[in-house]
Amino acid sequence: MRRPLPGVRRPLASVRQAAAHVDAITPPQRDRAVDALRALAILGVVLGHWLVTALVADGDTLRAASPLGPMPWLAPVSWMIQTLAVFFMVGGHVATRSLTSVRTQGKTQGTYGGWLRARLARLFRPVPSVLLVWTVASAALLLGGASLVTVHTLVKLALSPLWFLLVFAVLTAATPLLARLNPLWPLAVVLHVDLVRFGLGGPSWLGWVNVIAGWLVPYTVGAAWTRGELERPRAGWTLFTGGAVATAVLVGCGGYPASMVGVPGAAVSNLNPPTLAAVTFGLAQCGLALLLRDRLRRTMRRPLSWAAVALVNLSAMTVFLWHQTAMMATTATALSAGRLPGLHTVPDGLDWVAARLLWLPVFALALGVCWAAFHGFESGAGRRALREPDRSRVVRVGHRGKAPELRETRRA
Repeated sequence: MRRPLPGVRRPLASVRQAAAHVDAITPPQRDRAVDALRALAILGVVLGHWLVTALVADGDTLRAASPLGPMPWLAPVSWMIQTLAVFFMVGGHVATRSLTSVRTQGKTQGTYGGWLRARLARLFRPVPSVLLVWTVASAALLLGGASLVTVHTLVKLALSPLWFLLVFAVLTAATPLLARLNPLWPLAVVLHVDLVRFGLGGPSWLGWVNVIAGWLVPYTVGAAWTRGELERPRAGWTLFTGGAVATAVLVGCGGYPASMVGVPGAAVSNLNPPTLAAVTFGLAQCGLALLLRDRLRRTMRRPLSWAAVALVNLSAMTVFLWHQTAMMATTATALSAGRLPGLHTVPDGLDWVAARLLWLPVFALALGVCWAAFHGFESGAGRRALREPDRSRVVRVGHRGKAPELRETRRA
C-alpha cells in the first residue's frame, strides 16, 4: 500500500489530531449511539429533500415537483430517507433522561423552567437568522419582478422545517406528562382518527390531530427507552417486525400510499398530516434503530467516526434549517445558464434521477457556505452539550407501597 504524499500527510494528520481531541473531551459515559442515530436522522431528512424535491422552471416561474409522482415505483427510496420518527424517538429519550437527571441531581438551577428554557434555546436559536434572510430575500424577489407563485414556492420550501420545530417544542414542553405514557395510547388516537377520516367519511381537518398524536408515538418510545424497557433485542425486533407488517398491510390492503413522503398532487399524503401507515412505518424504523445501538457504539469508538457524528450534532439545527435554502440557492443561481437537467427540468425519468445525483455535491457545497455563515448561532450551545455527561440508561425503581421513580445508572 502506498503511503500518502507529503502534501497530503499534513492535512490527514491534522484531521486525525482534531478527531482525537474531540474523542478525548467527550465524557466516557456518553452514549454515542444516541448521537449517531440523531446524525443519521438529520442526514436522512436532508438527503430526502434533495432527492425528491424539484423546482421546475416554467418560463420565469419556479414550481415544486417530485419524481415520486411520475415514477411511483421509486417509492421505496422514501422508506430510506423518511427518518423523522428516529429523530423524535431520540428526542424523547434525551429529553426524559435529561429532565430526570436535573430532578435527581438536585441542582440549584435544576428547575423545570430552566431545563425547558435551555432546551428550547438550543432548538430555536438558529431560527431568527433564517426568518430574517428569507424576509429580505422575498422582498428582493418581489421588487425584482419575480412572480408570486415563485416566491410562495421558495418561501414554503425554505420555512417548511419550522413545523417540525414547533411540534418538537410542544412535545418537549410536555415531557413531564409524557415520561410514563405508553406509546399505545397515542397510537390508538392515530388509529381512530384515520378510521373516522377514511373509513367513516369524517372531515379531513381531523387528520391534523395526528400532527401531535403521530409524532408522540416515537417520542414516547424514546421515553420507554429511558425507562429501560427497550434494552433487550426482543423489544427492537418486536417494533421492527410489527411495524413493518402493519405498514405492509395498510399499504397493500388499506389503500394508503406507498410513499412515506408527500407527493404534490396526490389525493392522500402519509406525512401531511401523518397517517397510521406513517406511524407504523416509524415504529419499524425505531425498532431497527434500537437493534443497531450496540453496533453504533462500537463504531463510535473510532475517533474519526465519532468526530464526524459530533460535527453533525453540533450543527444539527443549522443543517436542518438551511439545507432547503442551499438547494434553492443553487437552483436559482444556475437558472441564468438555462434549464439544466436534474435541476430545472421535469422529474419524469431516470435521466433526471441520474442528473440529480450529480447535483448533490453542489448542494452540499452550498450548504457548507450556509453553515459557515450561520452555524455560530448554534455552535456554542452544541459544544457545551457535547461536554455534558450523558448517562446511557435510566431504569425504573419501585418500592412496595411507593410509586415507581426514575433512577439514573451509569454504564461502565
